[in-house]
Amino acid sequence: MTDARRDPDDLAALREASDVLGIDAQLSPDERTIRDRVRAFVDAELRPHIADWFDRAHFPVELAPALGRLGVLGMELDGYGCPGRSAVEYGLAALELEAGDSGIRTFVSVQGSLAMGSIHRWGSEEQKQEWLPPMAAGEVIGAFGLTEPGAGSDPSSMTTFARRDGDDWVITGAKRWIGLASLAQLAVVWAQTDDGVRGFIVPTDAPGFGITVLEPKGSMRASVQTALHFDEVRVPASALLPGARGLRGPFSALNDARYGIVWGALGAGRDSYEAALRHALRREQFGRPIAGFQLTQRKLVDMVVELQKGALLALQIGRAKDAGTLTPTQISLGKLNNVREAIEIAREARTILGGDGVLLENSPIRHAANLESVRTYEGTDEVHTLILGQHLTGLSAFR
Repeated sequence: MTDARRDPDDLAALREASDVLGIDAQLSPDERTIRDRVRAFVDAELRPHIADWFDRAHFPVELAPALGRLGVLGMELDGYGCPGRSAVEYGLAALELEAGDSGIRTFVSVQGSLAMGSIHRWGSEEQKQEWLPPMAAGEVIGAFGLTEPGAGSDPSSMTTFARRDGDDWVITGAKRWIGLASLAQLAVVWAQTDDGVRGFIVPTDAPGFGITVLEPKGSMRASVQTALHFDEVRVPASALLPGARGLRGPFSALNDARYGIVWGALGAGRDSYEAALRHALRREQFGRPIAGFQLTQRKLVDMVVELQKGALLALQIGRAKDAGTLTPTQISLGKLNNVREAIEIAREARTILGGDGVLLENSPIRHAANLESVRTYEGTDEVHTLILGQHLTGLSAFR
């Protein structure tokens, strides 16, 4: 049997060989076009700079208008200048963005699914007209304030409170691990009221609104996370999102963000695998490329098996979302599996790269670090496990 080593520089051929199940053929021409356009953007605008951004803990806020022109901000939303694309198209975009870096995909998720999604679903017509067009264009940045120092996995225990004072609302409390707030012009803030949990559009320059950047971090360094402090922050009655009452409001946005992670994690995993495969084809030890050794091939095969399974899972969930049949439990299954497997892929890819694997010029170590954050936010492994456990048994293990 004659060896015919694959060319490590022929990435298209490597990807075709890795698509063992022919999943690419299940995508429509429009879906592939959007995927390829986002992939080209990532190759041109992210890859040359991402190691430096990660090293310097710098988020390139100047990319926001470019991402708006790319059509990935509020990608699934209709009207008000939003792209109005399908769930699968958004998923493919999230995958390619996270193949660049989790921090960039997180920006798109916070902006589009959390902040814009909340306004689009629960806001007044005036709020939609005012905020959604500039946010879709990347001209205005929004944050999403739900998690608190003492209320992470259990948002029902939030203590941030908004009280009525004449025609105004006055907000007091704190939030933590809030993406983008130091760069944002507005934050969608969730607070307890005498009428249950309500959402408010709060300008980040409002008196009494304090923002602290959380640093230094070992993960998601090309992103910004913050703590928010509300000291009698006064907003008018028009700041209230009229359609949102109770935790159903923020949870609907969280489900959309979790959906994007189902796809996005695959991007980090795929990029890690490709870095390992190309290195293994180039690197020679004991007179032959290390890709020819059994242990290396087993590692590569295990990665592809999980990437293929994860892609089928994401596609099934995306098709269900487009059909209007997707359930939160299905999203939990996808988020739990794909992030967990992507972390293992990134870690194993690092081992194939050997000592060079700890250098930021190689992506797996960065993806592995980032995915530790992705594994925690929008529901930890434990939370999604218990959501699935309750579905299977009918018994809640939360309380």
